Amino acid sequence: MRPRILFVVFLFVLLTSLTCFSQQTDIRQFTAFGAYSYFNTPSLSLTQNGFDGDFGVNVRSWLTLGGDFSYGAGNSNLLPKNLNPALLAQLAPILPLLPPGYKLAVPFNASIYTYEAGPQFNYRGLRKVTLFARPALGALHASVTAKPGDPITQEIVGALLGTNLKRSDTVVFYGLGGGITWEATPNFGLRFATDFVHYNFFSNILNGGRNTVRLTVGTKFSFGKNILGK
Repeated sequence: MRPRILFVVFLFVLLTSLTCFSQQTDIRQFTAFGAYSYFNTPSLSLTQNGFDGDFGVNVRSWLTLGGDFSYGAGNSNLLPKNLNPALLAQLAPILPLLPPGYKLAVPFNASIYTYEAGPQFNYRGLRKVTLFARPALGALHASVTAKPGDPITQEIVGALLGTNLKRSDTVVFYGLGGGITWEATPNFGLRFATDFVHYNFFSNILNGGRNTVRLTVGTKFSFGKNILGK
């Protein structure tokens, strides 16, 4: 339901602002953004909820430089198909010994932190709307705790990963992002944004890179002088 709510908000912002076709004349020097964030990593069936915050400096009307921080937490199950070839080879002799109908799945909790900085490119040809696009490049820190729920799973996890059920990893991510801001006033707005990123974490456990989509919706505050000098 949350992605649908975010889409409805995005559609509302778009439809209520298409009638405003004059160019923006008041662009404040600084912006701060706080938002609800929804993360989706389909390859792990992992959804996470959290928050996002960023700060930017409007260098030109079309260019903003800034930084972004986000956090998300959720849970899912690690399946044999998610493992890398080395762990699958260790698991192969164990699978025939499992009870009939037993499905091996290891529940886990995951927290993800992202840190990024760089440019954002803006289109301000509409008085009440700012469209923007940006590269997504930064660092992703993940902390995962396995929660094996029965003795069989506990034995298998112990054989493959040892007794340390909490692991963390920090990797580089890259991708693209963009969105729309409804500029209610020169100092306040409502923003919807989405980012698509790729990364490769826990390569000693997982079978390759992951793609994650992040959706954010929240409020933008602008302050400082009008960079257009009007």
